[in-house]
Amino acid sequence: MTELEVVAIGRDFLYHATLLTLPTLAISLIVGLIISIFQAVTNIQEQTLSFAPRILALAGMFVLLMPWLLQLSIFFTTQMLARAAQVAH
Repeated sequence: MTELEVVAIGRDFLYHATLLTLPTLAISLIVGLIISIFQAVTNIQEQTLSFAPRILALAGMFVLLMPWLLQLSIFFTTQMLARAAQVAH
């Protein structure tokens, strides 16, 4: 295995890890921002107010995006197993 192949594997890993985590981070950021604006406007400073909507939004996101996330994970895993089989020969 050459250095270029190792760098390509690392790049693919980081790319797929970013794709898998980006929807979760984006939804959490957007919902948190909306709740923060709501708290600032209404002057409600309840700390637990941001958790329930964020958890519900993430659960809904997982329900909607789970097929895509699983497909991406399966594709990456089969790609890595194929590369491991090539290295074994």
